[in-house]
Amino acid sequence: MKFMKILKKIIALIIVVLVVMQFFQPKKNNGELSTVQPFVSETNPPKNVHKILKSACFDCHSNATNYPWYSNITPVNFWMADHVKEGKDELNFSEWKSYSLKRKEHEMEEVWEEVAQLKMPIDSYTWTHFDAKLTEIEIKEVVDWAKNAQSVYKKQLMN
Repeated sequence: MKFMKILKKIIALIIVVLVVMQFFQPKKNNGELSTVQPFVSETNPPKNVHKILKSACFDCHSNATNYPWYSNITPVNFWMADHVKEGKDELNFSEWKSYSLKRKEHEMEEVWEEVAQLKMPIDSYTWTHFDAKLTEIEIKEVVDWAKNAQSVYKKQLMN
């Protein structure tokens, strides 16, 4: 009997803590998708690749994240905020203009390597964003485009 009273108090405390936590939200990454336009203009992805980038990459690798409904629930929102921050720290398509030529060349290499090795988009993203799960054809299209863009930067670096 005493155990049940303690258990009820613990459950009540957990519920109170979870409710209070909902009042604390991390800052959202709510920029405009237009911030990726310099990247798109410079690397000139075909329409199908641009669509893939929009559905599978830009949420975590730009200043414009399209948040799902569950991103308002603590602690999921803190996990997502950290995930987006990490993604932007690695590569931020919205900051493409500020990257050096050498970094652009390296980032394009990383894009095709990560996609070819099935490391991007990550599983935890594709679990809830089904349209971000790439087919073999889409993987080839992204890899071919990114390799081509990388070669353009490589040539520029040699000049």
